[in-house]
Amino acid sequence: MKLYELSNGDQVYHYDKSIVCFFQGKRKVLSTSIYNGGYHEDFEAVYNHDSKLGAGMACEMLAPTYTEHMQIISKRLGLNPEKVSGMGTAADMENVAIESLSFKNLTVTAIVTGGIEVNGGRVGDPANYFQPLEKPNRPGTINIMLFIDADLPAGTLARALVTCTEAKTAAIQELLEGSKYSTGIATGSGTDTTIVVANSDSELYLEGAGKHSKLGELIGKVVIKAVKGALSKQSGLNAKNQHNVFRRLKRFGVTQQTLWTLYQEKENCVIKPVFLEACDNLAREKVILTYTSLYAHLLDQYLWELIDEEEVIFAGSALLSEIASTYDVETSALTNVSVESLMEVWSKLFINIVCAKIK
Repeated sequence: MKLYELSNGDQVYHYDKSIVCFFQGKRKVLSTSIYNGGYHEDFEAVYNHDSKLGAGMACEMLAPTYTEHMQIISKRLGLNPEKVSGMGTAADMENVAIESLSFKNLTVTAIVTGGIEVNGGRVGDPANYFQPLEKPNRPGTINIMLFIDADLPAGTLARALVTCTEAKTAAIQELLEGSKYSTGIATGSGTDTTIVVANSDSELYLEGAGKHSKLGELIGKVVIKAVKGALSKQSGLNAKNQHNVFRRLKRFGVTQQTLWTLYQEKENCVIKPVFLEACDNLAREKVILTYTSLYAHLLDQYLWELIDEEEVIFAGSALLSEIASTYDVETSALTNVSVESLMEVWSKLFINIVCAKIK
């Protein structure tokens, strides 16, 4: 079915588990995809493809290499494999987010699918993939097709890609979603792919796509909004669901299971479902969420070397005391600074509050 029509007349269709944009004229394309990636001026279309066999199932590979696989997909979509660039993903095309903004005769549109609940990472995280002679075959996770209804030189198109990537990272940062490979806040996933398209036929010619340019502003706004929209649709990653201490502290190793294990050291324990229900209810309360968020950010700043151990102990102890005072329970003292020690003291305080509530 026809999904969208861009301001330059390009047609966007959703069919065969894919979103395909058919060009109606000459376009400049810069793609980070392994399949026909790089800079091109002779493409006829670009697309995003859901590679899963079915809901909750693994991705399907139709050939030994990712490039050969995508060539087969291109043919299935009725496209010339040599005249397109495509992206693979495990995200559902039905969860696409489309955002568009205009300023005078300039229009920028972002079409995004994504989910980072499993593969989200922070740049610089430990990695184990190193295969210089092979192409990776894992599908992209946050896939962005960015359409700019203006003509741009190749360098400006590259700058637009950088601005787009910054916007994606800003969206994830504003959600405070943690990396799955470290204690850091995620900056994307390990397999994200982006395709940026400029309109060679446009009379509007721009040479700036950075943050000081209007084009850069529009890119930032549409990408941030579209990325957030796609993440919310795909996996429920949004501001409302992030209002939960377990979502905030998962990257530091705190879960309901770790709390249950610690709770079992106490006498006269309640059964697990009663304990977990009390944890769920407490996790969303405004006081515990607000102070815990500040507590977590103290640890971030310490790990980024912006504050020292003495400052963490001073401010962290104050936050813990405020939480304990609000709920009229006791808390342990902070004596040293590490992820493990800060999370242990917080966990014991949280359990004390839960115990007070279920008496």
